[in-house]
Amino acid sequence: MNVPGPHPADTDPAARIAALEQARAVAEAANQAKTQFLMGLSHEIRTPLNAIHGYAQLLERGAAITPTEAGRIIRRSSEHLADLVEGLLDISRIESGVMKLNRETVALRALVEQVAAMFRIEAQNKGLEFVFSLPPNLPTWVLADERRLRQVLINLLSNAIKYTETGSVTLSVRYRSMVAEFDVADTGIGIAPEDMERIFQPFDRGGGRASGVAPGIGLGLSLSRMLAQIMGGEIGVKSEPGAGSRFLLRLLLPQPNAVPPDDQARGLPIAYEGRRRTILAIDDDPGQLALWQELLRPIGFNLFVAGSGGAGLSLAELGRPDLVLLDVSMPGLGGWEVARRLRERFGREIGILMVSGNASELVGVVGTGDHDGFVLKPVDQQLLFGMLGRQLGLIWVYEGSVPDVAPVAALPDAARAHLAELARLARTGHVRGLSAALVALAEAVPAAGPLVARLTAALDAFDLAAFQKLLAEQQPEVANGEKTP
Repeated sequence: MNVPGPHPADTDPAARIAALEQARAVAEAANQAKTQFLMGLSHEIRTPLNAIHGYAQLLERGAAITPTEAGRIIRRSSEHLADLVEGLLDISRIESGVMKLNRETVALRALVEQVAAMFRIEAQNKGLEFVFSLPPNLPTWVLADERRLRQVLINLLSNAIKYTETGSVTLSVRYRSMVAEFDVADTGIGIAPEDMERIFQPFDRGGGRASGVAPGIGLGLSLSRMLAQIMGGEIGVKSEPGAGSRFLLRLLLPQPNAVPPDDQARGLPIAYEGRRRTILAIDDDPGQLALWQELLRPIGFNLFVAGSGGAGLSLAELGRPDLVLLDVSMPGLGGWEVARRLRERFGREIGILMVSGNASELVGVVGTGDHDGFVLKPVDQQLLFGMLGRQLGLIWVYEGSVPDVAPVAALPDAARAHLAELARLARTGHVRGLSAALVALAEAVPAAGPLVARLTAALDAFDLAAFQKLLAEQQPEVANGEKTP
């Protein structure tokens, strides 16, 4: 029987010392990396906290600063902290192997166009040219994690614009053999060779790369590379100091076997057909209530908002909403208790969607019967409108689509005076007056809801020709300027 002999390091003092030195060097390197990470984290946390603390003191002392300006800075600093926490959690999930990707059918062309439109405005505001190109063979639908793909593209384009003072930023896409390549190039300050790997480390922006540049959270590239890897892809970079940079994201994005319904590719709705629906939003966060107003009122909903559970119950009695958007975590009367009371009072007459930024709050309560679904923060608008459409039985109207309308015989005589006023305002191009007249028609003649939705769609697209055509189809003598009987 062969018995293994002692390891050389066990008998050779020199080898043992060398092994100990190597272990110490590894430990010191790990400690140094940890120290640098914590120093970077401390800096990233302190910067927005100092802004929040400072402006809060200015407001307390009644300093010569407008609440609007202070609120804007405090909000941006809070968003910075929230992004930092979310980025750290994402990195922790990836490193611990608990992050799960969604494999969903994604409208790839629409997604890339939306991201490009967002950054085109940002580039123009900075005086940069934004170049964007898509290949004709880019598939409409692919299988991917939409949220993570969008997150990586936003990080790459945000960095490109941040580190470019003059010139251009380019986004081009190629697709071949189920592999998509997203090429983000800029004419910015570039990256030194020794910094090529450092820029992918958390809180390390690569030496002088960030000199004179407004800082971000310092996690974008690190997180983007990790996300690309768990999506089965990679991010490469080529750059020269002073000559710009090029980041290439390569991902396997196969096409699905089945294509979703056409309406999923139309983007977000701009109106809906039928009678006007009422929604009650209950949330103790004024920012979230403002978001509901921005999202829902332009679509045509009557929206009531309440800052507490008690106020929400009172408004529900007065307004009898069709649906309630209800925050789970509120001081005092919590969301689940409010949902229980709403269900006891109104039964299934009112739809209830629970809203939360923490998915764990919804665990174990899916089948209670006190609610009809839930919405996670941050709100995915596509998912939100899909859920509203199902709950309220809505037929959405999308930008650029003006469906055929019912004949005027379907409308009562009370609509004729309103139609005549709309025709008069359309001939003069009075857009604001048209908006008010459409609201008046919808309130006075509920049966005109489908027509109002279609007219609103044409008005929102500033297509007065289509607007007048719809009116002419409804009542030709009114559209031509003749008197109504």
